[in-house]
Amino acid sequence: MNANEKTLNTFATRVRQMILQYQELKQENNELYELVDQRDKEIAQLKSQLNQAQSEYSSLKMAKMIEISDGDMESAQKRIAKLIRDVNKCITLISEK
Repeated sequence: MNANEKTLNTFATRVRQMILQYQELKQENNELYELVDQRDKEIAQLKSQLNQAQSEYSSLKMAKMIEISDGDMESAQKRIAKLIRDVNKCITLISEK
């Protein structure tokens, strides 16, 4: 084998190595793109969940502000009962005269 053939063989071997390396890098690149797409979908899903949770939290906050607590309801019922007793006393006093 002369020097030119050795050079050509070496060149061909290097080209094959570069082609294999290119294919490996291309495969790795595709895998990374798939991973990025998967993460983008996950981020979009998490953003959607966050928006839904914020909306539900706002609704819950509004409901808490509007909600009448049991203690408030009981005190209102007691005041109404006292007013009714007072009115009944007044009616009794008026009807006795």
